[in-house]
Amino acid sequence: MQEIKNISFYRQSLKDRILDTSMILFAEKGIKAVKMDDIATRLSISKRTLYEIYKDKEGLLFEGVKKYHSIRRERVRQVAHNNSNVIEVILFAYREQVEAFRLTNPLFYSDMERYPKIVKYFEEENKSTRSLFLDFLRRGVDEGYFRDDINYELIAHMFEALGKYIMSNQLYSKYTIEDLFMNILFVSLRGFCTERGSVLLDHHLNSK
Repeated sequence: MQEIKNISFYRQSLKDRILDTSMILFAEKGIKAVKMDDIATRLSISKRTLYEIYKDKEGLLFEGVKKYHSIRRERVRQVAHNNSNVIEVILFAYREQVEAFRLTNPLFYSDMERYPKIVKYFEEENKSTRSLFLDFLRRGVDEGYFRDDINYELIAHMFEALGKYIMSNQLYSKYTIEDLFMNILFVSLRGFCTERGSVLLDHHLNSK
């Protein structure tokens, strides 16, 4: 029985190491440039062992994307739960995204479009994200940072459309992520901030 437990623990540990190593390589070089052989070599395991755990690169990528997307969402959720206002949460999410982009080759994002399973996953996630974002916007109204005369369902759709436009047109390869946020996200955000919200937003941006 103990031997079976040890084998299961080793296999799960190896599965996690494969996932983490693969995502690091994908982020460094882009997805297309990384072969299953490269992953096996980096981990000093056989290609056969790799394929026993993940049957193909798309399945491996899918699991990695789900894992790290879930981790980022949970980090934002915790900050939203613990922080006193929505502006601080927005700035936290912004800094997290900027750091992620800095550590990622732009090819990673364009290469993802080649994988239908990944594209479908994000389409489904966007529905959930839109609902959560709408609740978040309404919280901002209750806190006095966002105006109460705005149709926030339209705002949620607008931000979703902006995100899709940025990704589909690969604007992240033409402009820095800071430029994209400052000229698109924060300009739009100021449009529905109250005076109190704008003052707090500028305070945080200027003190970074």
